[in-house]
This record gives sequence, C-alpha cells and structure tokens, in this order.
Amino acid sequence: MPRLPRIDLPHIPQHVVQRGNDRRPCFFQPIDHVRYLDELRTAATRAGCAIHAYVLMTNHVHLLVTPGAGGQVGAMMQALGRRYVRYVNDRYGRTGTLWEGRYKACPVQSDAHLLRCYRYIELNPVRAAMVAKPGDHAWSSYAANALGTRDALVTPTRSTWRLAATTPRDCRPTVRGSPRRSRPRSWRPSATGCSASRRWALTASPR
Repeated sequence: MPRLPRIDLPHIPQHVVQRGNDRRPCFFQPIDHVRYLDELRTAATRAGCAIHAYVLMTNHVHLLVTPGAGGQVGAMMQALGRRYVRYVNDRYGRTGTLWEGRYKACPVQSDAHLLRCYRYIELNPVRAAMVAKPGDHAWSSYAANALGTRDALVTPTRSTWRLAATTPRDCRPTVRGSPRRSRPRSWRPSATGCSASRRWALTASPR
C-alpha cells in the first residue's frame, strides 16, 4: 500500500514526532543531546524552518516547527536524521538505523491547538515521571518559552505574542525579546491569577 503524502505546507505549524527504532534510546550521554540540538539548529536554518518548541526524551523527540516553504520540514528532518545517525554510529561503534521509520507530523490548524501542542511537548518529561517539574528537564524549550531564558534555537510564534499582549501583566510569559519585569526567582504564574488554560501555567499537574 503506497504511503500517504504528508501535509507539509508553508507557514503551517507542525507537531513532529520521531521515535527510536523498536523504542530504544536515541540519546546515551548529555553530549548526544547537545549534538542533536546543534544539528537541529543547522538543519532548521538551512531548510528555512522555525522551531517553536522541542523536547528530547530518552527514546523519542517532539518538535513544533513552522516551515517557510512547502516540503521543508521533510528536508529538515532528512538532513537532521542523516547527520545525527552518522554521529551516533561513529561515536558508539554501531551500524544500522536509529529511528523507527519515518517521522510523524500533524498540522496545527488553530491557536488553541498550537498552545495545546506547546503544553504537551514541554510537559512530556513530567508525564513520563522523568522529572517533577518541567524546568528540571534540561533538554526542552520550557526555559525559553516559560521563563524567558535565551535559546537560539527557539522562535516564538505570533500566537505567543498575541497571548502575551492579552494576558494580565502579572501573568504574562516572558517572550524572548519582550520587556521583562523583575520577579522573585521562585515566581510562577498560578491558576488564581490567570487562566489555568494558559500553556505557561506548566507547573500544574498534567491531565
């Protein structure tokens, strides 16, 4: 049965998932995460794709990506996969594939869906019981999107800017490049001060 073509349209965000072959690990040491993110940044730049959110788990990866032209998510993932697999095989003396077939991708067609994707991606380590809080996982975009930490890989979406503009001042996320008020180190938005549906209220328990 022929493969169904992917929907890879310009300026339409996509939630991309790629899993390790037979659900085996894709990352073995911290240096592997660093290398993957470096290769992702290079591949995304060359393909004209913007990365909005990401998380590297033990045996799979989630990305939220917007391509600047049709077909570019596929081009990015092909280049990324090829270079990272070569790196892993060379470093660990292995051969063969690392990934489980083709990556999977789902178009994101509304702001509400987009914000759910942000939340799903950045809460993945909490759901998997890898960490107690999303900020404890070093290999995700949570620090950039929720805390305003600079991450050269992450590009905010228009929806995040609109949300920042319409959220009460004391509940606004820090969007990279926007003015930032000084807050205590322990500050987090709460459901009492702003809507619990805001994706930045990530310290709430996942559903």
